[in-house]
Amino acid sequence: MSTTFETWRGRFERLRAHKAFELTVITIIVVSALLIGAKTYEEEVSPFQEWLLLLDTAVTIFFLVEILIRMAAEKRLRDFFKRGWNVFDFLIVTASLIPLDDSEMVLLARLLRIFRVLRLVSMIPELRMLIAALFKSIPRMGYVVLLMFIIFYIYGAIGSFLFASVDEKLWGNISLAMLTLFQVATFESWATAVLYPTMEHYPYAWIYFLTFIFLNAFIFLNMMIGIVLDVMQKESLAIELESGTGEAAELHGLRSDVRELRDQLSRMEALLERRDR
Repeated sequence: MSTTFETWRGRFERLRAHKAFELTVITIIVVSALLIGAKTYEEEVSPFQEWLLLLDTAVTIFFLVEILIRMAAEKRLRDFFKRGWNVFDFLIVTASLIPLDDSEMVLLARLLRIFRVLRLVSMIPELRMLIAALFKSIPRMGYVVLLMFIIFYIYGAIGSFLFASVDEKLWGNISLAMLTLFQVATFESWATAVLYPTMEHYPYAWIYFLTFIFLNAFIFLNMMIGIVLDVMQKESLAIELESGTGEAAELHGLRSDVRELRDQLSRMEALLERRDR
């Protein structure tokens, strides 16, 4: 019995690792995304509603079979749920089993089916690396965001005190002033809507705006980009070490060899010292 189980498990494991299987899953995910988009055109696709429902059912069954194959390929079932992306896929597939023909659950079922598109992230390693880098960089970016908020608050208070007489809608209080500064930071029509009207009353107001833009657009934004790039580089190195490929893996192997050589030299020196004694 155990031999038969191991045989089937080996087959499922090879199937799971096969590139054709991965490409098929990615293709079905794209098809699922297209089906979700097609259902937003109710009038145009009404003659094809039965076909769309049939295709959606087929996609759901395929995802169910695919997740069962991945679970069967594990030596122990609990190993499957130790990976966060596997848990994510399992929840998405389970949520897709909610029937669409139930009038009370149809809206929830459609909303949950939208998240099937996110399975592309779990299937493509590069996307997984980007998402992991994003989440790992959030704590470090939090300090930059805090510093940005302090600058926004200071400049918002100054702008409210100086420019409230120019336009109450833009500078009436500190909250409105900070919203105006956010528009300035995004460069969305800030010159014609904010800068020039203010300079008509205060010719030197450009100093206020340019220093604010310099701090936010050139310094803080680049700090955030640097944090994300640093985390992405570390994630890329970690993936190379796990897969055993790339320059990082070669360097890691060379370092291991150097450590072994040092250990052997230290042992030889110890043996020579004992012989001399």
